[in-house]
Amino acid sequence: MKNGNQLPLERCPHCGIAKPRLSNEWNGTSTEHGGGNSRRWFLYHCASCGGMVLTAASAKVNNSDISNIWPSPFSVSDTLPVRAREFLTQAAASLHAPAGAVMLTASAVDAMLKDKGFKDGSLNSRIDAAATAHLITDEMAAWAHEIRLDANDQRHADEAAALPEAADAAKGIEFANALAQFLYVLPARVERGRKA
Repeated sequence: MKNGNQLPLERCPHCGIAKPRLSNEWNGTSTEHGGGNSRRWFLYHCASCGGMVLTAASAKVNNSDISNIWPSPFSVSDTLPVRAREFLTQAAASLHAPAGAVMLTASAVDAMLKDKGFKDGSLNSRIDAAATAHLITDEMAAWAHEIRLDANDQRHADEAAALPEAADAAKGIEFANALAQFLYVLPARVERGRKA
C-alpha cells in the first residue's frame, strides 16, 4: 500500500467503518540526527469519526510502500478456527453497532472454547470448565464472564442494563483478541519457532 491523497484501508482503525474516506491532511519528511533513516510521514483524517491515522514509508525511494500505520488496523489471525475468526472479525467490523459487537464477541469466545473441547453446558459452565482445566487463568475467566454477562444483557434486552457504547464493545473485542493470541497465535508461533 502506498501513500497518496487517500489511504485505502478496508476499515478505519478508530471507528471500524468500511471503506472509510481517509484524506491526507499533512505530509513531511524526517531523518535521524546523522541524516539517515529518512522517512516520509502522512497524516490522514477519517471523514466519519474524525480520527487521525499516521503512516510512515521510506523516503529513499519515491512513492515507496507504507512500512507502518498507527493505529494499526485490526486484523484477526488465520490461526483461529473459522467460526471464532469470523465472529471476531464481524465484532470488530460492528463497533458502530456496539450491542451487536458485544454479542458477536461473546460468540467468538464461545467458539474458541468449543474448539478447545469445552462443548457441554452453557457458556457460563464452559468458561468455568476452561479455568478449572487451566486452559485459561482465573483472571481470564472473570473477564470472559464479564463479556458473557454483557452479551446476555443485550441478547435478552434487559431493560435495567444500559446500552453499550463503542468503548464497551472495544474492551470486549480486546479481550477476545487477547484470548485468541493466548490460545492460538502464541502456540502457533512457538511451534513455527521450534521447527525453524
